[in-house]
Amino acid sequence: MGAADIEVGTAVETDIDVNRVMELIPHRYPFLMVDKIEEIELGVKAVGVKNVSINENFFQGHFPSRPVFPGVLIIESMAQTAGCLVVATLGKEAEGKLVYFMTIDDARFRKPVVPGDQIKIHVEKSRNRGPVWKFTGAAKVDDVLVAEATFSAMIVDS
Repeated sequence: MGAADIEVGTAVETDIDVNRVMELIPHRYPFLMVDKIEEIELGVKAVGVKNVSINENFFQGHFPSRPVFPGVLIIESMAQTAGCLVVATLGKEAEGKLVYFMTIDDARFRKPVVPGDQIKIHVEKSRNRGPVWKFTGAAKVDDVLVAEATFSAMIVDS
């Protein structure tokens, strides 16, 4: 049974690994910001994971004396998690399609994320109309909110 055969609101298998994530979205190193999807409820919500490592290239300049994971990349990890939700919901024919940001609203950064942290990215669909999907996102480290935003995106052919 494929994702397209599962009803919206149905949970699918947990711990979708990075290889499956790369089947769902076209992002690759160094811009893949989701290491796995821990939980997904088709058409409703998903929880992604980003493990933050000192080996990531942007830490050379952000900031050399006190490395901080860039806030815009936290928002990008939300978008990529949402992209996985959209594609899993739409099914096999949507795999590899691009999901473009349309809006980012009410972004708030509450606490710095540093190497060694594991970000849990919670996204929930607010609504969708045709190819346009709107989401709320929250990023947490050790259950502490570090960032949040609402955003919309459009799925398009690659």
